[in-house]
Amino acid sequence: MNKFEVVLILNPDLTSNTLNSEIESFKSKLTSNSAKIINEENWGLRDLSYSINKFKKAFYRFFQIEASGELIKAINNELNQSENLIRYIFIKVKDHQELPTMLTNEKK
Repeated sequence: MNKFEVVLILNPDLTSNTLNSEIESFKSKLTSNSAKIINEENWGLRDLSYSINKFKKAFYRFFQIEASGELIKAINNELNQSENLIRYIFIKVKDHQELPTMLTNEKK
């Protein structure tokens, strides 16, 4: 199993129920395919560095996971089909960074 850090950037117009169901759907895709979610952080509604699809803000969610490379490829294909997901990134890391992240500390 490889270690990954994942950031999901979601549509700012989503209701809280839809946002939560998108996050739960992502988590269930991981866990149903034997991936392990180590940690998760909600970075909340934040400004984007540049406009994406006319959005200036988006909801950010951060995950630390352990999964196989094949699973990540399969999930990439599924995530590309989501209309509520603006962007996402999977980054392979040697070791997970210590939480809370700087973005979480920034909100306090």
